[in-house]
Amino acid sequence: MEDVTATLSKPALKIGPYEVDPPVVLAPMAGITNVAFRQLCAEYGAGIYVCEMITARAVVERHPGTMHMMTFGEHEKPRSMQLYGVDPKTMAEAVRIIVGEGLADHIDSNFGCPVAKVTRKGGGAALPFKRKLFADIVRESAAAAGDVPFTVKFRVGIDDDHLTYLDAGRIAEAEGAAAVSLHARTAAQRYSGQADWTKIAALKEAVTTIPVLGNGDIFSAADALRMVAETGCDGVVVGRGCLGRPWLFGELEAAFAGRPLPTPPNLGEVAQVLRRHAELLIQHDGETKALRDLRKHMAWYFMNFPVGAELRRGFAMVSGLPELDDLIGKLDHDAPFPANADGPRGRQGSPGKVTLPHGWLNDPDDDCVPETEDMHSGG
Repeated sequence: MEDVTATLSKPALKIGPYEVDPPVVLAPMAGITNVAFRQLCAEYGAGIYVCEMITARAVVERHPGTMHMMTFGEHEKPRSMQLYGVDPKTMAEAVRIIVGEGLADHIDSNFGCPVAKVTRKGGGAALPFKRKLFADIVRESAAAAGDVPFTVKFRVGIDDDHLTYLDAGRIAEAEGAAAVSLHARTAAQRYSGQADWTKIAALKEAVTTIPVLGNGDIFSAADALRMVAETGCDGVVVGRGCLGRPWLFGELEAAFAGRPLPTPPNLGEVAQVLRRHAELLIQHDGETKALRDLRKHMAWYFMNFPVGAELRRGFAMVSGLPELDDLIGKLDHDAPFPANADGPRGRQGSPGKVTLPHGWLNDPDDDCVPETEDMHSGG
């Protein structure tokens, strides 16, 4: 990796007043990046850890479930939140509430979500196609944020025939965003296929006065260094690569500092991480909900480890801490980290047509606000 580190002698990533070293951001993931998972990741390495997606309308209407999702740890700094909305007024009002009440130190905005229930209403990855509406949202939100950095995340476009990322980057830069992040896939790709990192390089050439972050297919520290070397991006956004592997942030920190990577954990050490995850979730949600939530992480933690089918089933149905401890006791704690566990993890799915509001693609300069988004935070 020595050949790559030489290219990384660029100034530290700054997002507003915050120096982000290493230049690594945990992507918000629905049902994953709650306060417990963020704290777990932060225990391995520095960076910015973004909370689950929050709906602007739910903030304005003070939806109790959303307010609970906006929980941050006492040592979390900067407290980073991702907002979703389709209406400039609602977005700006939500930003004013968050900033005015000191609820977060950094606000990111989601224009990258490819999920049908979001794009169907003109939100997420559908919205940057409407350039004027997109500009209005960024301008009013960034103005409402004042000294709190407001950043923008988007995709390459709706599909190969409707690429929006270069316009979105230039607009975000012009309207006051503190940084932009590009997930180098179209909405039609969802999470399938390969991210096209050449698009990150093109965005970096188009956007010159604020940081450009790259996202897509970072499953190892080597991937992160390669993305920076190949695209010139100012930092990386890591999503699915850290599922069941929060220690990836320690590996990223070492890689960006030019140090040797820490030794990957054996199965016993992975079990300790899993146990810590359970404790943190219990603090946030209570034992019953926490253990139910932890079940979805089990396959990621044990990916390619020699764990028998019966034991895997037990972990996938675990309902209490004593039961979890009993199952952990049955693992082969000396089993080494599998050589093939570094690759893709999390949802991949298949590409598909993007669901859009009727007539959405007729006029990119139409700035009508689409139908109001729902109250469902978390994606």
